[in-house]
Amino acid sequence: MVDLIIMKSRKKNSKGAVATGVIAAIAASSCCIPPVVAAIAGVGGAVGSLSWMEPFRPYLMGLAIIAIVYTWYNYFKLKQEDDCGCDIEKSKWYQSKFFLMGMTLFAAVSITFPYYSGMFFLNNKKEVIVVETSYIQKINVKIEGMTCDACQNHINYSVNELAGIISITTSYVNGSAVVEFDNTQTDRLEIEKAVNGTGYKVINIVKE
Repeated sequence: MVDLIIMKSRKKNSKGAVATGVIAAIAASSCCIPPVVAAIAGVGGAVGSLSWMEPFRPYLMGLAIIAIVYTWYNYFKLKQEDDCGCDIEKSKWYQSKFFLMGMTLFAAVSITFPYYSGMFFLNNKKEVIVVETSYIQKINVKIEGMTCDACQNHINYSVNELAGIISITTSYVNGSAVVEFDNTQTDRLEIEKAVNGTGYKVINIVKE
């Protein structure tokens, strides 16, 4: 009787753990999902994002991994008890091996989403015709809040929505974006607005 109660408790904990793992995995990439959806829908780069969640990403990833590992631990523990020939309650569909494999794969895809999200951003770079080379300006934009490749892709996409952008190279490692543009078609203020519109923050702009 006690063993049956313990087993039911373990099954209940497994259900909660797998749900926690999946939700945490999705939350870990939630800062990257809105801009990708906006890009696919053609809404534009300057959309509200959940970039404020970036500092919590490592903790959410850790929570997701711990929850999934705990679920698998319970699965194998229950399997061992089931193999002993005891009279136990039959496992539910959400406790099956295939379901756990599917949820583990889904969690892995969600956690790693920022690193391959760039493939979902449409190529919105425009051809720029410059009348005078003296109109070309190059600036280094210092940006706060970037932590991964998805941040770079989001900023590049947003700035490329502006007219007159010749090139943009963004680095989350350096916390900056180098932008070359035609100052007769756009200016620093418009570029700053585009970057801030992604949810990240411009802290300084220096002419190169």
